[in-house]
Formats: sequence, structure tokens, C-alpha cells
Amino acid sequence: MSALNPELSFDHVGLNVDDLEKATEWYSTTFGLEVAPTVTLPSGLVRVSVLRHPQQDWRVELLSREGAQQGIQASDPEDAVRTLGFSHFALRVDDVQAYYDYLLTRGCTERMSPRTVARPGTLVSYVADPWGNLIEVLNRV
Repeated sequence: MSALNPELSFDHVGLNVDDLEKATEWYSTTFGLEVAPTVTLPSGLVRVSVLRHPQQDWRVELLSREGAQQGIQASDPEDAVRTLGFSHFALRVDDVQAYYDYLLTRGCTERMSPRTVARPGTLVSYVADPWGNLIEVLNRV
């Protein structure tokens, strides 16, 4: 519990994408997220699509700015921590292998196949979404 805010909870992750419509469709279909209307920030330069998980109330915020350039795309989780800034977001699932396989069928690329790490019985895997953002898929025992 945070001393500053006892009601602290995770709200959303923001991801920069080059094709807002395609990314919105992919994230909503792949993860079963509800899509809010797209908005443009007051500067007129950035468009935003917010997608919400209907039962758990977490969100993915997709941001798109014309002319944005591709940043570093990590080849694996250890490569992701070579630079400061965003590394990945994680999803907890019951069956890591099944969900990992599902994400590969949805256009993700393999970054680390499911394997046991640190805590015995805990499986972890990584994929990259079609825009290169790392997604960790894990269970916790």
C-alpha cells in the first residue's frame, strides 16, 4: 500500500504506433478490449485510441504521430534493458504456452519461448506485437 495513495492501482500502458487504425483493430481483437472514440490532442499532432478491458478495467492507450520514427526494437528481454525507457508490459494468464501460441498466430514475433524462471513453476515468455513492443506473458505460482 502506498503511503501517498492507499487506493493506488494500475491504469494503463501507452504505446506509440505508426498505424493507429490497424493497431486499434489488432489490440481490440487480440485481447478483447473495448474501443473508445479516437481523440486528437490539442496540438493536433497526436491521435489517441484508448482500449479498455471490460472486466478488469485496465487500458492500452495507443498514440500515433505522423512522422514518428522507429526506435530500438529489442530482440529479447535482456536486449530491452540496454536502453532507458519503456521495456515491456506483462499479462498474467493461466496457460502461458497456449496464450504464447495464440499471440504468435495473431502476428506477434517470438522473443523468448515459455520457460521457467526464478521461482519454480512460474513460466514466462515474451513476444513482440506487430509494432515491436514487447509483451510478457506469465503465470505466477
